[in-house]
Amino acid sequence: MVGLLAAFVLSAAPKEYMNVGYAPNGGLAQRLDLYVPQASAGKEPLVIWIHGGGWRSGSKVGGPWRSLLLEGLAVASIDYRLSSEAIFPAQIEDCKAAVRFLRANGAKYGFDGSRIGVWGASAGGHLAALLGTSGDVKALEGASLGNDKQSSRVQAVCDFYGPIDFVAMHPGKALENDKSAEALLLGGALSIKRDLAKMANPTTYVSKDDPPFLIEHGDQDRLVPISQSEEFCRALQSGGVSASFFTVAVAWYVNLAAPAEKRAVDFLKKQLGWP
Repeated sequence: MVGLLAAFVLSAAPKEYMNVGYAPNGGLAQRLDLYVPQASAGKEPLVIWIHGGGWRSGSKVGGPWRSLLLEGLAVASIDYRLSSEAIFPAQIEDCKAAVRFLRANGAKYGFDGSRIGVWGASAGGHLAALLGTSGDVKALEGASLGNDKQSSRVQAVCDFYGPIDFVAMHPGKALENDKSAEALLLGGALSIKRDLAKMANPTTYVSKDDPPFLIEHGDQDRLVPISQSEEFCRALQSGGVSASFFTVAVAWYVNLAAPAEKRAVDFLKKQLGWP
């Protein structure tokens, strides 16, 4: 009986493609891990997971995306250049390069490259949100990173407690702090990097052709104020974008309850047309 169970688990395990480079001559940070259902017919949509860590730490290893595999979707978990290696917009350029690479290689790996969703948390939530609103914005595209004929647009966005408006997060004298995660991302204090902060703000690019958004945020978050997500959701809705916001009660920064993850999975399945 144990042997049969082990054989079932093995047969159900996804095909894995580890440390795939998504940019020509890219560095170690410009790699992804790809998981495709074993019995893939090439019709499964793809969800890209973007890790958090304040743009200065974290990796593609781990994340809540395994529940997507159980639902039969393909998943790519990506790394990107951290702020210690390069300042913004390197991070979003990497994310867009990963989208373009995956779209170009869907048939090769066995998923539907025309249906790509993105899910991120914290700094990854910010990058996911920016992917959603800035599709094909040339200033953020990083076309030299490859597959420049492909679109970087995504078809659904799930943003878990991502920072949005850096200046609003650091009022008053806090704008002079050059050691905050946001300042390190932009390469200087927000007081002198306001233009770059605007460039990094997903709200800057909101338009009615943006994909549907699901935004979730814990009401006890002490690092990213919940108002960041609330105001972003209102901006999306005012711009004609389908956006839903959920407050997760008694939840801090990295402690969103299980129902939040289920909502994300259900949302991504629905928006990507997966039964």
